[in-house]
Amino acid sequence: MKDKKALTRERIFQAAASALLLRGPQQPGVAEVMDAAGLTVGGFYAHFTSRDALMLEVFDQLLRKRRDLMALIDPALSGSERRTLAASFYLSRKHRDATDAGCPLPSTLGALPQLSDTYRALLAEHLEILSAQMCDRPEDADKALADLALMVGGLALARALGAGDLSDRVLRAAKSAVI
Repeated sequence: MKDKKALTRERIFQAAASALLLRGPQQPGVAEVMDAAGLTVGGFYAHFTSRDALMLEVFDQLLRKRRDLMALIDPALSGSERRTLAASFYLSRKHRDATDAGCPLPSTLGALPQLSDTYRALLAEHLEILSAQMCDRPEDADKALADLALMVGGLALARALGAGDLSDRVLRAAKSAVI
């Protein structure tokens, strides 16, 4: 069982993760995160050295969670089949509409140029590992990267449009390009 400090840290982390997924890593301040966690600002620094350290950890963990989900797809399937299955979920209405869960990239990519190089390094690491999970041979890695770019871009556009016919068309078009 986790002790009280670990549970409190987890509440802060989850509040920050929700904020990052909704608005990206630049928006949420310490006061907002702590309020969402039901805590006072004064306790924040007992758990994290800075707001940036918290958001970087959240970004890293959210990316790892996406990779872990990809790893659950049967490795006996071909890379193309794994990408097709991934696209079927990733480019779905359910994932589009779950803005407080899922992939952090649509809400984060626009902010990365203004953030520290550490964010870009984490993104690069994530993309390299994920693309390797999505292909059978190293020479197929660029196809996997292209499919990842198409999926993230398609989801970002669909989320920006909100639920509706054009958004659904974006999801279908991107999915058909991967499949």
